[in-house]
Amino acid sequence: MVTVIEHPNYLKRAEKLLTENQRDEIADIVASTPLAGDVMPGTGGFRKMRFAGTEGKGKSGGVRVIHLFLTSDHEVHLVDVYGKGEKSNLTKAERNELARLATILKGE
Repeated sequence: MVTVIEHPNYLKRAEKLLTENQRDEIADIVASTPLAGDVMPGTGGFRKMRFAGTEGKGKSGGVRVIHLFLTSDHEVHLVDVYGKGEKSNLTKAERNELARLATILKGE
């Protein structure tokens, strides 16, 4: 069984972007498919998952969910969510910050 952990930044942004049902849907997806999304280079293993939800906008109009799966702990950490229109890619500084967080979460 995989535990889904919603970090404070994720929760803050999710409140503005997602309904409660969409949050639950995302948690269900990453719990059942923790390797969903593409690995983002330079982030220590974080993935960017596209989520369209049930709003009928398709993946192009949905949100992007940033998460990390820790196989040893069977945990998925949801750390950020943003609308597709907000940004296309993370900056180098954002990727570096995720890499630092990955190191902490992995206990390295």
